[in-house]
Amino acid sequence: MHRADQHPSRRTFLDVTGAMVAGGMIAGCTSDSAQQGRNAPSAAATPAPVPATGRHQAGITLPQPAQPNLLAVVADLATPTTAGPLLAELGQAVLALISGTDPRLLGLPPGDLTVTVGVGPRLVRTAGAALPGAADLPRFSRERIAPPARGGDLLMQICAGDPLLLPVAAAALLDQAGDRIHERWRQSARRGTNVPVGNGLTAPRNPLGFIDGIVGPHTTAEQQRDLWLAGPPAVAGGTLAVLRRMELDLPRFAALSVAEQEAVFGRRRATGVPLSGGTVATNPELGAKTPDGRYLVPADAHVRRANPAVVGTGLMLRRSYSTDEPAPGLLFISFQNDLRTFTATLTHMDASDALLRFTTTTASATFLILPGFDRQHPLGYRLFG
Repeated sequence: MHRADQHPSRRTFLDVTGAMVAGGMIAGCTSDSAQQGRNAPSAAATPAPVPATGRHQAGITLPQPAQPNLLAVVADLATPTTAGPLLAELGQAVLALISGTDPRLLGLPPGDLTVTVGVGPRLVRTAGAALPGAADLPRFSRERIAPPARGGDLLMQICAGDPLLLPVAAAALLDQAGDRIHERWRQSARRGTNVPVGNGLTAPRNPLGFIDGIVGPHTTAEQQRDLWLAGPPAVAGGTLAVLRRMELDLPRFAALSVAEQEAVFGRRRATGVPLSGGTVATNPELGAKTPDGRYLVPADAHVRRANPAVVGTGLMLRRSYSTDEPAPGLLFISFQNDLRTFTATLTHMDASDALLRFTTTTASATFLILPGFDRQHPLGYRLFG
């Protein structure tokens, strides 16, 4: 966990970041990869830019598939009443970063950079206690969360194909906010290689080796029903996000046989196909049994305990990212238009989900992801004026 008790000045940011770039201190790069880059005949093509304006913020359903690298920064506002002007400034900074006109990018091409901004329950309640996003997450079992890593006023989710962009963009946004915010925690993470899952969709493997994010609101109709907030007007076009950072007991999971691992998830590890058969896109047949009466999908399998039809909730747009520190694990992010979709699902999983035996949650927060914005309609203007 990283904490920033004092926010660096813009001059410090420029000096430090410039030195890092000049010195080659780039996270995730090795001398071998650097040598390969020098020997390459030409640079890789820059990813297509992702529009930052519109009804919805970028970084949720666009781009598709999601970029492989993510940095989540969670912070508190020193004075909640400054939310409106601060968000407007951050929105303008996002537009400058995405367009490549912000000098704090240090000349780096923005490529497919996206920044998604959300506000926590404390800020939402200042605008209306009954608004979506005003409720805090309850506590669950298997949590070991220090106070700074629970909750928060502000989320900045920064995603890109180029991992170097993430800390540079984060430094620019923190520089823009200045002493109006105090950073609580941040997490860098990455997604695995995408695997086809049918209907033109892909999903990556998680750190446990299984394809993750197969089920979700993928069609426009499903997203209108389960992902995007329809009202009230101040939040229409937004959504609700849940972040959970988890440590994984990888050695204990790896000690299981492949069949035992598959029983934990309820899917084949190699293909993602449910243990009840079909294709990777087939809904698990939870009532299917073997000739001797055993469920093909075990009673405590993850796909059964987290199944929306069993829980009685809508669909979540789920993303899992691998993390290296502070411990090997994953950063789980879900987007939904009803917080109960997440809370009811995890409550149902808490009872007897085999997967949870290998997880310990070390950070947790929920945010109202603000509706989209443009240059005439600042970020957060409908909620905070």
